[in-house]
Amino acid sequence: MQILQQIREDFEAYLSEHPIEGQPRELYDPVEYILQLGGKRFRPTVLLLSTYLFGGAYAHALPAAGAIEFFHNFTLAHDDIMDEAPVRRGRPSVHKKFGINTGILAGDVLMVQAFNALLGMDTTRPELLKKVLDIFTRQAIGVCEGQQMDLNFETRDDVTIEEYLKMIELKTAVLVGAAMQIGALLGGASDADATALYQFGCHLGIAFQLQDDLLDTYGDPEKFGKKAGGDIVKNKKTILYLKALELATPPQRKALSSMFAHSDLSDKEKIEKVISLYDRVAVKPEAEMLRDQYREKAFEFLSLAEAPAKRKSVMEKFALALMERQV
Repeated sequence: MQILQQIREDFEAYLSEHPIEGQPRELYDPVEYILQLGGKRFRPTVLLLSTYLFGGAYAHALPAAGAIEFFHNFTLAHDDIMDEAPVRRGRPSVHKKFGINTGILAGDVLMVQAFNALLGMDTTRPELLKKVLDIFTRQAIGVCEGQQMDLNFETRDDVTIEEYLKMIELKTAVLVGAAMQIGALLGGASDADATALYQFGCHLGIAFQLQDDLLDTYGDPEKFGKKAGGDIVKNKKTILYLKALELATPPQRKALSSMFAHSDLSDKEKIEKVISLYDRVAVKPEAEMLRDQYREKAFEFLSLAEAPAKRKSVMEKFALALMERQV
């Protein structure tokens, strides 16, 4: 998939050519630090790939891809502060390196720069710019709503699977869907085709998060890059935990809830006991089935989009590779 490599290279070149600079350096050094942490650049890649899907050329969509990446990194900077996370992508998180107050401000700059990048798009169609801004602001609000739901879950013991799926849709999936919808519109797609891409991205985003839940508990540490069971140690109410509560007997449910509420076990013991209980109630295949349902629904929406078959196959292969990942 040579086009994917070209897209990634062009996007990195765009970031290098459009640095976020200013004074005081105590603010802009952390902004630069956040962006240099890298990551998979998944969201800007799917935006540009969606533009390519319908229009071939995608250079004019680079500012929109930058906006998506800036906004995503804003959410990571603030999420790390709320989660008190010391590490991001193997390095100190921005608030650990520069302080909480500066971490908040650096995130704020990235959010504003996201809108600045959108306003810098070279388009002679004001109605298209308005559509893009409407989609972007809608997803931005959705991400904040999803984050608040996630925070609410920390102090609740009655979270349902339906609520969890809605939370990950808002916190994770709508940004993927919006990236694809914006990219499609910039590629000349009809509103119907752009909406199909939005639904494709949303369902793929949910499947991606469910896969992430599975990998955190059952992934190979050698491939995953971190020890298994991080969500268990943090008492995260993932799909595995919620599905296990649904499948468990009353004594098993009580034991699992107790381990997540207050536990004197070491991290290693807790992980082993929780995974053992997960295995006894066969939660892994249930979570895999739900993930696959969202993945299949995603491809149904992609099939509705009218685009050249050769380009569509690139999108299909990219999405399949994403879901088959072990990291």
